[in-house]
Amino acid sequence: MRTHPVLAATGPLTSWLLAIGLLLSPAAALAQSGGASGTAAEKPVVATGTVPDEATRAAILQRLRELYGANRVVDRIEVDAVIAPPNWSDRVLGMLGPDLRQVSGGELAIDGNSVRISGQVGNEAARQQVASAIATGAGPSYVLKNSLVGGGGSKQDLLDQTLADRIIEFKSGSATLTDGGRAILDEMAVALESVGQQQVQVIGHTDSVGSRESNIALSLQRAIAVKAYLEQRGVSADNLSVQGFGPDRPVADNDSDDGRARNRRIEFRVM
Repeated sequence: MRTHPVLAATGPLTSWLLAIGLLLSPAAALAQSGGASGTAAEKPVVATGTVPDEATRAAILQRLRELYGANRVVDRIEVDAVIAPPNWSDRVLGMLGPDLRQVSGGELAIDGNSVRISGQVGNEAARQQVASAIATGAGPSYVLKNSLVGGGGSKQDLLDQTLADRIIEFKSGSATLTDGGRAILDEMAVALESVGQQQVQVIGHTDSVGSRESNIALSLQRAIAVKAYLEQRGVSADNLSVQGFGPDRPVADNDSDDGRARNRRIEFRVM
């Protein structure tokens, strides 16, 4: 008998494995639909695995039906006396949000307190958005590995590829750019010129150290500093706007130095 819950669900657009309770996998979806002839909208979402109680099972199925439609959800979930982490059911439901519908051919795996999301999304902005939503729903005690792959060919992709997952750095606790941060922005200025007259939002993010209010203010100040520098490099001010989310949209675990560093980032989103 398993010592913790396992759940799996197989979906047309998204497939997840919650090794604590839920799994969705594209291969299983195809098996259920009799092959690949059906459209993505027609393919079922197959939920399999083991959960600790009937209430958890019912809540997960209800959430899946809300996301994908009742006719597409196939229930293979079992109930057994497995041991779940504290508030596990709530955390699972928090991870099963509408952002998952942006993922195709993927898998969300939750094994203990380890979470992995894989699959295809439209661009880097969607990649970060999906991972952030899952991390927020999971809470700080879960470690997320983001294996999503963004699409190519759009203006958003150009900015994402130029930034290339690099962190635009500031002096500690301030909105003053470092030399390395300015060097990256020099490259971004060239990419933004290629975007043309499309509106681009500069979004600041922080880690969770300190108060939420001060972090939101700092993230906005940093976004403003980036906008100002890009304007100095010739990018039209009319094409740039700013937003600061502080610690609200993490892409990594704030419990480690590496995770906090990844969360202290600037994002460029084509509107």
